Amino acid sequence: MSQGIITLEALSCPSCLQKIEAAVKALNGVDADSLKVLFNSSKVKVKFDDQALEISDIEKAIEDMGYPVIKSVVKAA
Repeated sequence: MSQGIITLEALSCPSCLQKIEAAVKALNGVDADSLKVLFNSSKVKVKFDDQALEISDIEKAIEDMGYPVIKSVVKAA
């Protein structure tokens, strides 16, 4: 397992948070219980199975929802 911290452009509404959560939780390999979308800091923190998924797959899911990713950091969980 790895932990990803993805920094987004500023989120403008609480419903953005729910859309991002739904998109990331739908990915195979994401630990849904670990997922946190932090509205005030515009960050997504999530643990994921790095054998099944790469951070770029999570970034793509978020960007496909219309939320630009600024940067990502991956650490061993």
